[in-house]
Amino acid sequence: MPETIQIQLKKGVLELCVLALLSRGDNYAYEIASRLAKDIDMGEGTIYPLMRRMQTDGLVETYLVESPSGPPRKYYRLTERGRASFTAQKAEWLAFTKAVEDILGAAA
Repeated sequence: MPETIQIQLKKGVLELCVLALLSRGDNYAYEIASRLAKDIDMGEGTIYPLMRRMQTDGLVETYLVESPSGPPRKYYRLTERGRASFTAQKAEWLAFTKAVEDILGAAA
C-alpha cells in the first residue's frame, strides 16, 4: 500500500527540521527525536538513521558529554557544510511553500 501524502510530506522535510533544530544549538539525538515525534509525529525509528546519514554526509558532527544519570550523551552540532545546507534548504522550502500557497489560494 502506498504511503499517505502526510507521511511523504513529513519525510521530505525531516532533514530540514533536524538542521533547523541544530541551528539553534547543539543537542543530543533523543531530544531531537522527542521534539520531532511531538511536533510532527515522526517516529524515533526514522530519525536515528537520518542522524547517521547526516553525519556521514558531513552535515553534523558528534561529541560526547558526561551525564550525571547514566552513560555519556552523544551530542550533535552543525558543521559549516550543515549550516550552508540549512540556509539553502530553508530558502528552497520558503519559496516552495509560497508557490504552493499561491496555487492553493488561486484554487479557492
